[in-house]
Amino acid sequence: MSWDFETDPEYQRKLDWVADFVRTEVEPLDLIGLNPYNRADPQVRALLRPLQERVKEQGLWACHLGPELGGPGYGQLKLALLNEMLGTSMWAPLVFGNQAPDSGNAEILAHFGTPEQKERYLGPLLAGEIGSCYVMTEPTGGSDPTSFQARAVRDGDSWVINGEKWFNTAAEHAAFHIVMVVTAPDAAPHERLSMFIVPAETPGLEIVKNFRVPGFSDHEAHLRFTDVRVPADHLLGAEGAGFLVAQTRLGGGRVHHAMRTVAMVRKAFDMMCERAVSRPMGRGVLGGKQMAQEAIADSWIEMEQFRLLVLRTAWRIDKEQNYRNVRKDIAAIKVAMPKVMHDVARRALHLHGALGVSDDLPFMDMLAYAEVMGLADGPTEVHKITLAKEVLKKYAPADPVYPSGYRPALREQARDLVARKLEHAVGNL
Repeated sequence: MSWDFETDPEYQRKLDWVADFVRTEVEPLDLIGLNPYNRADPQVRALLRPLQERVKEQGLWACHLGPELGGPGYGQLKLALLNEMLGTSMWAPLVFGNQAPDSGNAEILAHFGTPEQKERYLGPLLAGEIGSCYVMTEPTGGSDPTSFQARAVRDGDSWVINGEKWFNTAAEHAAFHIVMVVTAPDAAPHERLSMFIVPAETPGLEIVKNFRVPGFSDHEAHLRFTDVRVPADHLLGAEGAGFLVAQTRLGGGRVHHAMRTVAMVRKAFDMMCERAVSRPMGRGVLGGKQMAQEAIADSWIEMEQFRLLVLRTAWRIDKEQNYRNVRKDIAAIKVAMPKVMHDVARRALHLHGALGVSDDLPFMDMLAYAEVMGLADGPTEVHKITLAKEVLKKYAPADPVYPSGYRPALREQARDLVARKLEHAVGNL
């Protein structure tokens, strides 16, 4: 039996290096007003490249990828422990080469890309030379892709795309987009959609506007496709296999969001505890008051429960090597994530008083981030349904009137069992 709550010493040393590196070298960059996704900005490149080289020297670049794609092949459990350090900074995932949406798009290209697609798009993406965008949600359809309206029609050696998509992260700075659109409107619901690579410079692709999402991103694009023509060889996977391709990135993406949320929750918790031991209150400090102690106790329990659920889910993914077999666990952490983030951030905010609601502290952004995590990669309500369905698969129906826990029937069974045992015991005297 193997059961361990400790990381191997060699990897723990790497994690210790990461914690110090992120705190001293990376987190300060969040405060200077530059967007790390804008690789065309010479200041961003000048700051990002040296940090990325140091990460590569440590063997920690693109840890979500296997050795065949230039990563160390650590698996999801080690990645979870690493992301606990990276989630406190917007720059950190880019410094370590595992930022969304590029990490998920790299997985799609690795699994479904042709050799030509990998050479043109995957190689530069993994090297951190370019960025990408994942384009799925529509103004009239988000959590239900079977309602999507954007379409691609085959025209000779090309596909022509028309429609609108929105809330597409970092589209403004992407070199290419991975786009899910309807290609067979009369097919079965889960066979209507296909996935395409659309280069950002393609005529007819327009950024209508960028939405600002507090606490998450200033660049959530509303995209319009007007007779956007892409070569037929830019289809990803088989025609009609859009759902299959999407699940390759969405399963991992949901887990990675949760991993980084652990870091955000811990940051809010640490700030709460620092405040509790620092702020004078009456004849002592704020942490000496029972209501503050309750907030700290509740937050610690919820934080540790969530962290262990995330780590167990990552362990199960490594064991199963199939996201579909871990749907229940992934849905569970997706449901738990926004609540624990909201609750801990709210308590931390309250312990900081008026300063807590100002932009000088991060708590309002954390509360907004919690709401984003309740919607990104599927809303909480949908994941609750998935979780319940997966749980109920393990149970068989019983009598609809008298359930299996009905005590009168259990007593009769117990009496029969005891009578047989006594009869056997007396017979052996």
